[in-house]
Amino acid sequence: MATKQTESAFGVNKLILGDNLDVLKTLPDSHVDLIYLDPPFFSNKNYEVIWGDSGEIRSFQDRWAGGIDHYIAWLYERVEQMHRVLKKTGGIYLHCDWHADAYIRVLILDKIFGEKNFRNEIIWCYKKWSIGNKIFCRNHDSIFFYSKSDDYTFNQLLQPRATSTLKRFGNQTIVSGFDDSGNRLPSKTAAEESEGVKMYDWWEVPIIPPSGHERIGYPTQKPEALLERIIKCASNDGDIVLDPFMGGGTTVAVADKLRRRWIGIDQSPAAVKVTDFRLQSQTDLFTVLTPPYTVQLHKYDYDTLRYKDAFEFENWIVRQYGGTANIKQRGDLGLDGKMGDDTPVQVKRSDNIGRGVIDNFKSAVERYNKNLFIKNQKAKKPIGYIIAFSFGKGAVGEVARLKNEENIIIKLVRVDEIVEVAVKPIITVNINELDRDTKGNRKIEFTARGESGAGIEFYSWDFEHDKERGFKASVIMDKDGRQVIPLKAGTHNIAVKVVDNDGLENIEVVRLRINGGVEREV
Repeated sequence: MATKQTESAFGVNKLILGDNLDVLKTLPDSHVDLIYLDPPFFSNKNYEVIWGDSGEIRSFQDRWAGGIDHYIAWLYERVEQMHRVLKKTGGIYLHCDWHADAYIRVLILDKIFGEKNFRNEIIWCYKKWSIGNKIFCRNHDSIFFYSKSDDYTFNQLLQPRATSTLKRFGNQTIVSGFDDSGNRLPSKTAAEESEGVKMYDWWEVPIIPPSGHERIGYPTQKPEALLERIIKCASNDGDIVLDPFMGGGTTVAVADKLRRRWIGIDQSPAAVKVTDFRLQSQTDLFTVLTPPYTVQLHKYDYDTLRYKDAFEFENWIVRQYGGTANIKQRGDLGLDGKMGDDTPVQVKRSDNIGRGVIDNFKSAVERYNKNLFIKNQKAKKPIGYIIAFSFGKGAVGEVARLKNEENIIIKLVRVDEIVEVAVKPIITVNINELDRDTKGNRKIEFTARGESGAGIEFYSWDFEHDKERGFKASVIMDKDGRQVIPLKAGTHNIAVKVVDNDGLENIEVVRLRINGGVEREV
C-alpha cells in the first residue's frame, strides 16, 4: 500500500480532466498494476463525438487530422507512456474493434510490449442488431492482453462446468454440456461436481440494454460484468487500476467496488462529472475507500474552494503549487508545507490577508530553519511563500518594506494564480402538477434551467435527496433538464445538479409537501 503522501501526489483515487498524454507524463515509472483502455475506435467520425464539449472536440480533431497512420501515431505515444507507468508485474488490456485491431497489435503493442509478452486476444461477444449487406453480423470486439514481463499478475478465473446430457447421433452416444446461453462447455458425467473450468478467451457478456439499470446515457458504455472479469483476473485488493480513456466511468466504478485504487483520465468535463456522480451513487459511509477520491478540473469554483475543509484545502493547494504538504496539524509553527528546496509555505483560506500574518510568518520561518532563512536572505530568494485568496494593502506594503529595508523576500501567491477560479453556474427549478397516475399518485413535472458563461453540459437528479447521505443520482445524465415523476402523499426532497462545460456544478433542492395539493416549501 502506497503512503498517503504518494497517493495524493500521484493521483490515486482521482478523476483527472485533461489530455491523457499530458497526465500520464506526470505519473512516476512503475506506478500502476493494471491498465484498461477503450480508446476511440478508428471508425465513423460522427460516432466518435459523444459528449460534444470543447475538450472532446479538440481531442477528436487531433486524432483525425490524418488517416490510419496518424491515428496509430496518436495512440502509440500514449501507449508508450502507459508501458512506462506500468509495474513489472502489470498487464494492459486494450479494447478495440475490426477497424484498426491489426494495426494496433502489430504497430503498437508488439513494438512497445514485445511479441513475447502477448498473452491473449479476448473476444467479447454480444448480441445486437447489425447492419450490412453480404457480410456476417459484426457482433464482437477484441481485447488485447499484454504483460510487461513474464512475472505478471494473473488470477485464474473459472467458468461453470455444465451439467452433462446424453445425446444420440446415429449409433453413438455423446456426452455434452451447455450453459444457460446454449454455449457448449466441457463435462464428463452428469453426476460430476466441479468448481468449473478455466475461462476461455471468448466472453459472451451481454451489452447493456437501453432500459438496463447500469445505463447512464453514454453511447459506448461497457457492461460492468466485462470490467469485473478483467479487474479480478489482473489485479489484487489494493492494487492501482488506470483507465486513461475513462468515458462513462465503468472501469473506475467497478474498481472502486472491488476495493482497488484507481486513476481515471478523460479530456471531457462531462465524462469526469458523470463518473463523479456515478461514484457518489454507489458508495456510502461503509463502502468508500481510503483515501477518498478527488476530482481534478481545469477550473475551480470559488465557493467550493473557499469554504471546504481547511486542512484538506491546505494540502491540496500546496501540492497544486508544486510543494509537499505538511501532514502534521500541530507543532508545525503554522507552516503548511514546503517547496523542493525546503522553503516553507503557509496557506490562508481567507481573503484580504493583513499585515499581522506577514509578521507572524516571518518569525515562524526564522524559527523553522534559521540557517535556511539566512541562506535565502543572502541569495535574495524568497524565505517563504504565503498562499491566500487575496491580500490586503497592509500585507502588500509590509512585504515591500521587508524587501527594501531588510532584504527579506516573502512571496505572496493568490489562489487564482495557481488554479483557475471561476463562478459556478446558476440554477433554477420550476414545478408543474400534471394529472394523477393509475395508483392515484401526483405526477409532477420538474424543469431545471442552468446559466453559465461556459455553457450548460447536463443535469443530474436525486429523487430521494437526504442531506446527510449526500447527493445520490437517480438520473445521472439528463441533457434537457426535465423530469416527470409520480409522488405519493407526504414530504419529498428533490435535488438537481447542473454541470457546465468547465465541469463546475451547482445544486438546487426542492422540498414538496403533497397532501390535498402540492406545496413547495422554502
